[in-house]
Amino acid sequence: MYYSKCCEVSYDEVNNVVFVKWKQFCCGEAYRMPLEEAIRIMSENDDCHYVADTRDGFEDEAEDTKWVTDVFSKRAYQVGCRYIFFIIDANNTLKEELEGQTTELSKLFTVKAFYSMDEIAEYLKSERAKNATKQ
Repeated sequence: MYYSKCCEVSYDEVNNVVFVKWKQFCCGEAYRMPLEEAIRIMSENDDCHYVADTRDGFEDEAEDTKWVTDVFSKRAYQVGCRYIFFIIDANNTLKEELEGQTTELSKLFTVKAFYSMDEIAEYLKSERAKNATKQ
């Protein structure tokens, strides 16, 4: 678990996802430390995926976006993450920022936006059922 004034990171055992709740703008180490914790949690849980709650979001800093592409995405993929989910608000106020990140993240992950954790849980349940029948 990780808690700061900017972000909370926790593990959702039921859905096997790391849940990152952004609370306010941050950049540099304050932005990267929660993502490092997310990688640590994913590395300890097989087939663990990443959920970012962006409803209280903010615009990205170019250096942090580059770090997500160059460092976070590669390390998350190495530890087994295959899905990146964004929880968005009804107005999708971060549409441009998320589209920019999705382009790069989609090279390694399935990237989807939903309005709630319940929608993500249903999607993962469906994906896991499909994968189980393939085996």
